[in-house]
Amino acid sequence: MATTDQQHKKLPLFPLLSLLCFASVFLALSLSKRASISKETTHFRPTPTVASTSCNYSHGSWIYDPNWIPNNYDSSCKEIFKGWNCISGNKSNARDIIKWRWQPNGCDLPPFDPVRFLQTFRDTNIGFVGDSLNRNMFVSLFCSLKRVSSDVKKWRPAGADRGFTFLHYNLTIAYHRTNLLARYGRWSANSNGGELESLGYKEGYRVDVDIPEGTWADAPSFHDVLIFNTGHWWWAPSKFDPVKSPMLFFENNQPLIPPVLPDFGLDKILFAERRMRPGGIKLFRTQSPRHFEGGDWDQGGSCPRLQPLLPEKVEELFSLKNNGTNVESRLVNQHLFKALKGSTFHILDITHMSEFRADAHPATAGGKKHDDCMHWCLPGITDIWNDLFITHLNSIKARD
Repeated sequence: MATTDQQHKKLPLFPLLSLLCFASVFLALSLSKRASISKETTHFRPTPTVASTSCNYSHGSWIYDPNWIPNNYDSSCKEIFKGWNCISGNKSNARDIIKWRWQPNGCDLPPFDPVRFLQTFRDTNIGFVGDSLNRNMFVSLFCSLKRVSSDVKKWRPAGADRGFTFLHYNLTIAYHRTNLLARYGRWSANSNGGELESLGYKEGYRVDVDIPEGTWADAPSFHDVLIFNTGHWWWAPSKFDPVKSPMLFFENNQPLIPPVLPDFGLDKILFAERRMRPGGIKLFRTQSPRHFEGGDWDQGGSCPRLQPLLPEKVEELFSLKNNGTNVESRLVNQHLFKALKGSTFHILDITHMSEFRADAHPATAGGKKHDDCMHWCLPGITDIWNDLFITHLNSIKARD
């Protein structure tokens, strides 16, 4: 590059050429420093290739493509919970949400091919085990499959809350509702006393870290593939108030003394190895981030944004260092990665890609009294989660 003195000498001789060179250099530098989220009209069409084991699909950027026409499903899918159907709920940016496509760094995320999936996983049972965020993902998968195969039977296998079998392929998918994974229920002090009573506890919730909740206790022996999640309920003071109604953890039918905090209780539950049928596959989905701003859901919090967040805003809201408003998701992930290290679980990391998408929650769509900044619009970002899920599943199947 020319020095400043040389540039000054050239300007009088070639003013137009010099100005054009300067503008070109400035433009190149600007493009090289662009944010992780770029709103472009370039068509983004991932190539449907076999997943690369070396690709980190969880890190990349969101690319805007106004001409993108998704081929998964539309808002007419009847399984979509009314509060998540942002198109019928008249959310202003509902149709724009799916125009943002996830581009991993250095590779492409293969788009979900429902026909190929049904053929590949014929005679397979797949279960989603977790809270309503896993139902969000389950519904996305069902609607994608229903679009290409309408021969469906509704049933609830192995204690599932919801389930469907695609009869032509004998493929079953089901959702098993559980908040904590572990069995829990109200606990009150015994008039005859006990270890917890002697410490001053009068009431709370008993959580048995070694006993799965009944809704999914039989799922490992039925399903060939299980995808788990938990997290939000562990930091829910409106339910588990640390003073008025604390979590009291039990193991082998005995209280853990001294009592442990919820984060240690979560570690113990995650550490417990869940048995699967021979050849079964277990995945654990990382935390789905919330995007409340200005307070929590019951404190006037809202999510009014109509475009994804810029990287600096993501760090402001989620950074552990800055104690961001929605830091919960990264805190839970710390426990997930630690507790599941060395286990037979495969990690499905959707957290970072989802942190950007403050625009993709239902908010007040459909006339809600409180903004829903936790669940996701359908169609929406959980479709990308399923792209990632199926890519990992194909990769695991190929290795095995």
